[in-house]
Formats: sequence, structure tokens, C-alpha cells
Amino acid sequence: MSRLVAAIALIVVLAVGAARADDGAGAASLQALVEALALPELVEVMREEGLAYGEGLEDELFPGRGGARWETTVNRIYDGGRIEAEMREALDRRLGEAEIAPLVAFFTSPRGARIVALELSARRAMLDPEIDKASRERLEEMQADGDPKLELVGRFIAANGLIEANVAGALNANYAFYTGLVDGRAFDYPVIEAQILDDIRRQAPEIREDTRTWLFSYLTMAYAPLDAATMEAYIGLSETRPGQDLNDALFEAVETVFQSISHELGLAAARFIAGQDL
Repeated sequence: MSRLVAAIALIVVLAVGAARADDGAGAASLQALVEALALPELVEVMREEGLAYGEGLEDELFPGRGGARWETTVNRIYDGGRIEAEMREALDRRLGEAEIAPLVAFFTSPRGARIVALELSARRAMLDPEIDKASRERLEEMQADGDPKLELVGRFIAANGLIEANVAGALNANYAFYTGLVDGRAFDYPVIEAQILDDIRRQAPEIREDTRTWLFSYLTMAYAPLDAATMEAYIGLSETRPGQDLNDALFEAVETVFQSISHELGLAAARFIAGQDL
């Protein structure tokens, strides 16, 4: 099997005062949190990332043969409403109304709203390959200069377990994609699960390094306007268990929906590889 790199569902969420609760959040409170986190806007960016990934799959697996039908298929699979619904359900399962109130208060405060806007703006900008490249070059410069902002960003990443969570999500998405290819009979020879797992394991080091580089380049760009005091406060909030619960809920939602999406992409790609949609 050729080497494939799954689209990584990278999501950075403010780790602020949320706690797990047995009862779901009230609809009004949940909607207020969704709006404060700008989840609909984030989902749209994630969808655009997915569409770009789908285009890359065509180039790698069946160049020039997908055309409009493959584009339509990828658009259908990357359904923004489906992704947002999974996020809402995860928040509703994990958070109660009493826990949502301080979250909404922070995210709608000038400081919180600014951080959300910076994260979203930077992630949208990273859709441009030239900006992505420039951000990586800027990261190299910061590393060479020993820029103190890198230490703060590194602590934020560690506090939220962003590298491990994203690597695990990418590996699981890769596995789902491969099984989709196999289920769709993309290969004219038998493929057993052990082969898939071995291939996925070989990809892990490169995925980890790319994830680390992407996170640092993205977050150093996003948080460039923030002063050290704001970053310290943000890291402190991120290290609390309530903040971890919020991140856990959203990562859980993203991983669930993207495993399903990846399997569907594999099934769809298999048809084009086998020539069934030519």
C-alpha cells in the first residue's frame, strides 16, 4: 500500500473553567457557549481543510481521474453540520449549566474573545500554502533566536496534551481510511489487519513531527499579539481539570466524526482506484 498521511483534525480550545457533569447543558446555555467558542466558524475552517485534503488524495491515488464527481463526493462527506452536531453533543454530555456560565463569561470577555479570534484567524490563514510555509520559516527563525514566546507556547501545548491527542487522532483516522480502502476493494490482493497496523505504525514518527511543527507554527502566529502575562494566565487555566474536561469533550467529538469521515473517504476513493467511477 502506498503511504498516506491523514488530514489531522487539529483543534485548539481555550482550557477554561468547565467541569464534567451528569446532566446535559440547557439548550440556551449550550448555544451561548457554542457562539462564544465560535464553533460554527471553526467547523467551516475544518471543512475547508478537509476539502483540501480530499484534493490531495486524488492527486496521490488516482490523479486526473476524480474530476467533478470526486469533488462532489468529498463535499458531501465533509458535512459541516455533521461535525458541529458531534461537537454540540459532546459538550452537552460533559458540561452542566453551572459549568457553562463561567466559560461563556470568559470567552465573551475582551481577553477571551480576542484569543478565540486570534486562533480562528490564524487557522484560516494557514489554509493558504504560502502562509503555512511562511509560518514554518518564522518558527525556524524563532527557534534560532531562542524567542521566549516558544517556551510559553510549548507549555500551553503540553498543558493541553495537544501533540498526543492530535497524533492519536491522526493515526486512528489513517486506520479508518485504510479499512475503507480495503472494504471498498481498492486493492487487487488481500490485505490483512496486521499489514494496515504495521503501515500505520511506520507513519507515526513523521506524523508526530509534522503535528509538532504545525502546532508551534500555528500557535506562535496566533498568539504573537499576546503579552507574557496573558499567556501565563491562559496556561494556568489550561492546567486545571475543568479546562481539560472541555478540551477532552471537543477532541472526543472531533475524533469520533473524523474516524467516520475517514472511513467514508476510503470507501469512496476505492471506487475511483478500482475504476468504478470512471
